[in-house]
Amino acid sequence: MPRFQQPHLTTPTLSIKSTRLESPHEHQQNLLLSRIITNVEKLNEAVVVMNKSLQEINIQNMNVELVAQMFKNYQSNVLFHLEATDNLKPPS
Repeated sequence: MPRFQQPHLTTPTLSIKSTRLESPHEHQQNLLLSRIITNVEKLNEAVVVMNKSLQEINIQNMNVELVAQMFKNYQSNVLFHLEATDNLKPPS
C-alpha cells in the first residue's frame, strides 16, 4: 500500500522588529543631555583642582596666621614691659 506522505508545509515567518516610536525631539534631547553630562564632568574636575589649590592656600595662611599671632603677643609683651618700667612715652 502506498504510503501517503504529507507535503512539507512551512509557515511563513514574519520578521517583526520591535520598533519603538521616537519622539521627534528625542535625538536632540539625548545630544543635549550628553553635552550636559560632559560639561558637569569637566566642572567636577575643575572643582577638584580648585579644592586642592584652596587646601594649599589654607596651609600657607596657617603660617601667616601663626606669625601674626606671634607679633601680636610680642607687641602686647612690649607694651606691658614699657608700662611696668614707666618707659612708655606717647608717640612723637
